[in-house]
Parts: sequence; structure tokens; C-alpha cells
Amino acid sequence: MIRVLLADDHAVVRQGLRTFLDLQDDIEVVAEAGDGEVAVDAAQRTDPDVILLDLVMPRLDGVGALKRLRGGRARVIVLTSFGDDDKLFAALRAGAAGYLLKDVEPAELVQAIRSAHSGNAPLSPTIATRVVEEIAAGGGAPAQVDDLTPRERDVLVLIAKGRSNKAIALDLGVAEKTVKTHVSHILGKLDLTDRTQAALYAVRHGLVPET
Repeated sequence: MIRVLLADDHAVVRQGLRTFLDLQDDIEVVAEAGDGEVAVDAAQRTDPDVILLDLVMPRLDGVGALKRLRGGRARVIVLTSFGDDDKLFAALRAGAAGYLLKDVEPAELVQAIRSAHSGNAPLSPTIATRVVEEIAAGGGAPAQVDDLTPRERDVLVLIAKGRSNKAIALDLGVAEKTVKTHVSHILGKLDLTDRTQAALYAVRHGLVPET
């Protein structure tokens, strides 16, 4: 089961999400929160796998909550009505594993939860376009790239292509545990927080060919 925490200041939104997610055989809503403070406390108490987090909430907003949730086990998907650059990139820098707009189709939201739980980085199409446009203007790769081994570079490229650890292991013919070790080394060497940041880093610095 994928344990999910819902954080949104609108009770109607939370109820709608819970009603739909409760229909899924592999998803369990373990807690709800109406503001960022409660979301952080609930995450510590219930240890969810995935958190659906609104950005505009009272007391502690989504970005503030993300910063306090960073380093935890849960994968945080921002689910918001706002797609402006300031909120988008602030959330990604704060450690969001995904960014979806609230016009997402229910089936796509479920798939995004499963994808994030598998270690991927779900983005709404319009958000993905903005991310690519923004990072396409980035400069050349800094010295840290040279710290990666050839195999770690291979893994980083596959992360940027959206592959899960299991898929990377199959592609490279190694154990999934080995891939997890490579991912940990990549994040440490490049001073990154999660796979989303690693994927953005790879694209920004030209490690992934244009398609």
C-alpha cells in the first residue's frame, strides 16, 4: 500500500481527493492537514510514503512545509492551482518531488502518486515545459560533474529520462541495490536533495541530449 497524506486548506478539496483515492486498491489516505504546520506534524506522526501538498495554506505555506519535510522519507508532490515561476521553482528548490496543477485528471493524479512512490518526478505537461525552458539557458557543467564516475553519469542520465531504480538496474545489468548506491553517491557529490533535482541538473548541464 502507498500511504498518502493530503495537505490542503480547503476541506472540500481534501474530501474529493480522499473519496477518489480510497477507491484505489494500492493507496491508503493516512492523514489530512489544513495547513503546513499540521502537515509537518502529521507527516512525523504517520510516516506517509507520498504527500500531496498545496502551496497556499495558512500558518505555514507549502514551501515552508517542504523545507521542514526535507530529509524525510516521504515523496512530496505539490498539487496547486498556481503555475507561476516563483512558486514553481521555489517548490522545486525546497525539495518537491513533483509538481501538478489541480486541473490534472484523476487517473493522472493516481499515476503520479505511484510514479513518485517509485522514485520518479511527475510534472504536469505545462510545468515540465516551463522547467525545460528555464534550465535550457543554464551554463556549462561545473566542476562537480567531473567527480562522477562513468557509471554514475550513466545513472544520472537515466534518472533524467524518468527511469525508476528498477528500470535503471535492468538497463545497466546491475542489481537494484547497486543503483540505489549510485543514486546516493550522485546526490552527495552534486549536493542535491533528491531525484527531481538530479534530473534538472542533468538537463541543465547538457548531460541529456535534446530530443
